[in-house]
Amino acid sequence: MILFLAARPVVSPAPGPSPTLGHSPRLGHARAGGPPCAGGPPGAAGPRPPVRPAPRRRGRPGLLAPYRRIFAVPGTRAFTAANLTARLPMGMLSVSAVLMIAGARGSYALAGAVTATGLAATALVGPWTARLVDRHGQARIAVPATALAVLGSLSLLLCVRHGAPDWTLFASYAATATTPNTGGMSRARWAHLFRDDPAARHTANSFEQAADELCFMLGPVLATLLCTALFPEAGTAVAAALLLTGVLLFAAQRRTEPPVAARAVGGTPAGDRAPRPPSLRRSGLAPLLLTFLCTGAIFGSLEVVTVAYADDHGVRSAAGGLLALQAAGSGAAGLLYGLLRPAARATHRFALCVGAMAALMLLPALAAATGSPAVLAAALLAAGMATAPTMVTGMGLVQSRTPDSRLNEGLTLAVTALLGGIAAGSAAGGWAVEHLAGPGSGYLVPAAAAALALAAALLTRHRR
Repeated sequence: MILFLAARPVVSPAPGPSPTLGHSPRLGHARAGGPPCAGGPPGAAGPRPPVRPAPRRRGRPGLLAPYRRIFAVPGTRAFTAANLTARLPMGMLSVSAVLMIAGARGSYALAGAVTATGLAATALVGPWTARLVDRHGQARIAVPATALAVLGSLSLLLCVRHGAPDWTLFASYAATATTPNTGGMSRARWAHLFRDDPAARHTANSFEQAADELCFMLGPVLATLLCTALFPEAGTAVAAALLLTGVLLFAAQRRTEPPVAARAVGGTPAGDRAPRPPSLRRSGLAPLLLTFLCTGAIFGSLEVVTVAYADDHGVRSAAGGLLALQAAGSGAAGLLYGLLRPAARATHRFALCVGAMAALMLLPALAAATGSPAVLAAALLAAGMATAPTMVTGMGLVQSRTPDSRLNEGLTLAVTALLGGIAAGSAAGGWAVEHLAGPGSGYLVPAAAAALALAAALLTRHRR
């Protein structure tokens, strides 16, 4: 998709002052519709007019016209390509760590415990890292945070390589929790650039969700290939290199980095009479995070149950392909969803999307009862088609319900809820596989998680 868009001719933007001219060492985020950096400290970026995407060419618009329109804005292709480089390791690191530790120590239990520790540490540290990004800017925080995370990955690699005690593996992988939310930073840039254009923001969020699905579809495949074809530590080494390179290139794109909201003494945003309430206490955000928690449980349980089902039917090597089909269905639906111009209220659309996801998630349970992996593959492809629209609409609601100066924190809280759900779903899926009547019955867990997500979404709608 990126290569195709890069090959398209760029239409020059409308005459007028460029929205990307000038930058400051203190640039950060502002939510769509939020105020630009006005009245900030000396040397801070001044007010910037909203971006006006390039006018469309006359004639019949193409199918991908909405995507060409957002990528016609100067600087968007550069930061997107850099962010994709930094985001790909998110689907590689955990798989690489499991393969590396299990191969060297001969224990999948140890490998799983180490990665679970890193997941828990990320859930705790991630929101604090995002808050620092909001306060001080992407470039000033993301680069050192990424450097610390890369050092943790390299420390894990060396400890495994040289037979260090087990506790060093836990400590090293916990250090990777400072990895910034690269997807959230990219969404924050789109939200700032198109703060006065909801249709463009919808298209950009749809593209970002499709990019997430692509990275989590290709990442494990690339990690497995590197660890098996080269050497066990290759996946971790390449993932760390890609992460550092991508974040450095992303941070260098200062022209599209949103400005930091000016803050008075004591940390209160300038112009406010009282400190803003924490994002989690915003009206309607907590039930929304509950929906993300249940959605994460769908992902976590689906992965474990699918691997167990494939192993039970003697096609364990096809487990990755089955999961890739679910991600492919989600990514394709996300791109198509970005071409639409939804007219209904976001809360109504979110409830409809979660309802569709709950209905489609019944298909794998029905397909597993047939005992045919081919039927299950088709069911997983169909089940994934409601995931991306749900995530796109949900992330849009998070943006609208997060304070102006805390957008990265709000987006990272959503990711943290997803991670917590993935951990809980993995445990529930593993229990179901062991205690229910066969691995196929385990697909009742993601179906139940989808039903809980629907209940939480309805709660979100009524609370708002």
